[in-house]
Amino acid sequence: MAELREEFLAVFPELVKEILVADRESNDVQYIADALNHVERVLLYNTPGGKLNRGLAMVTAARHLAAAQGHTLSAQENRQALVLGWCIELLQAFFLVADDVMDNSITRRGQPCWYKVDGIGLMAVNDSFLINSTIFRLLKIYFDKSPAYVNLMELFLQVSYQTELGQCLDLVTAPTDHVDLSKFSAHRYKSIILYKTAFYSFYLPVAAAMHMLGYTEPAQHEAAKAILLPMGEFFQIQDDFLDCFGDPAVTGKIGTDIQDNKCSWLVVHALEKVDEAQMKLLEANYGRDVPECIAAIRELYNTLGLEQQFRDYEDATYASLQALIQQQTALPAVIFTDFLQKLFKRKK
Repeated sequence: MAELREEFLAVFPELVKEILVADRESNDVQYIADALNHVERVLLYNTPGGKLNRGLAMVTAARHLAAAQGHTLSAQENRQALVLGWCIELLQAFFLVADDVMDNSITRRGQPCWYKVDGIGLMAVNDSFLINSTIFRLLKIYFDKSPAYVNLMELFLQVSYQTELGQCLDLVTAPTDHVDLSKFSAHRYKSIILYKTAFYSFYLPVAAAMHMLGYTEPAQHEAAKAILLPMGEFFQIQDDFLDCFGDPAVTGKIGTDIQDNKCSWLVVHALEKVDEAQMKLLEANYGRDVPECIAAIRELYNTLGLEQQFRDYEDATYASLQALIQQQTALPAVIFTDFLQKLFKRKK
């Protein structure tokens, strides 16, 4: 994996140049040179600094699918797989730049959020649009003659829309300016994480690899969704748990879901278990950025036994996903087991 990560990272500066070269060599460069230089800065600041899990998963899935077809990726196919991996990371960067503005976040990936950089501010909104546009420039450069081109275009457009719907659900359910716990429910929570996380973080990397290698039958994609979407839910529930119960020295961040009024797995299950007095405590303290309030909610979670409930859920879901993987025959099981082994009992 370390070798793949190095290969993946080495490609990105080349792709940035390829995205911009046609405009820089055109007669229009006299009008847009400053904008193109800014786009380059936007891409290099916001895209390559994360864990890169989604992009690397795309490349790994493509290699597994090729192996199942009895071959290894050609040099051209390997380059295309790397490009698609970076298209997914660009989509992630697009979402994060915009999310940070909406959430008033301060830092991202160990550096100031893009809109917090001197001279950027709300220009970051337009910059997020530019990041998204570069995805489709790369798809045209590398796939315009490929039978997969239209399917890939439609896939990225559809998953972008689904993720934006998930963000919308998140914002209308848990606005930052007031707390209304009556909006929180297991059904609403599942809807948010399915649309905001599962489609783009788990289905998209595998679906892109499938289209690239000719796996276009609807039944094959439904089989992938039947495993990858529950896996995406599993991932987000783990994230919610680690936000409160994880070790910041391991996770690399201090959890803020309680004070940010997030519709998280923990608060949804707390609402199902509280008595009248505990409900009053929850209403009085949730969504308040006050140390005593945060501590009161954490103590309530402990009292309600939510840590053990999560441990039981994690074990049961792991077993359920393993069974689903073994039951399907449409795709190589290793595509799914790679994901699952990285998720089970993770600490960050």
